[in-house]
Amino acid sequence: MTETLSQKQSRFTLMVAKLIEHAYSLGYTITLGDAYRDPRLHGALGVRMGYGNAKSCHKLRLAIDLNLDKNGKFWQTSEAHKPLGEWWESQGGTWGGRFNDGNHYSLEHNGVK
Repeated sequence: MTETLSQKQSRFTLMVAKLIEHAYSLGYTITLGDAYRDPRLHGALGVRMGYGNAKSCHKLRLAIDLNLDKNGKFWQTSEAHKPLGEWWESQGGTWGGRFNDGNHYSLEHNGVK
């Protein structure tokens, strides 16, 4: 049976909760960045308005950007996110560090990452 978009969104939400718990277990603290990008501001899937990619899982509620802090320092490079990104990939997610967007964690849908 094929997973519906709604089912995938629900699974993604649980995966993100586990990712955040994993980050805290590694000594990071997290603040949230973009999750949903409203089409009224960012265009429908395939349309670019504002910032971001025209084909973005943020528009499908299947992506989130996480900001890392450790010991009072903001960690923003893809390299800093690598331990979390590789863990995320091992859970079935797509990590933006593979395409120069290290704080991006998503679940692929119909080829959109």
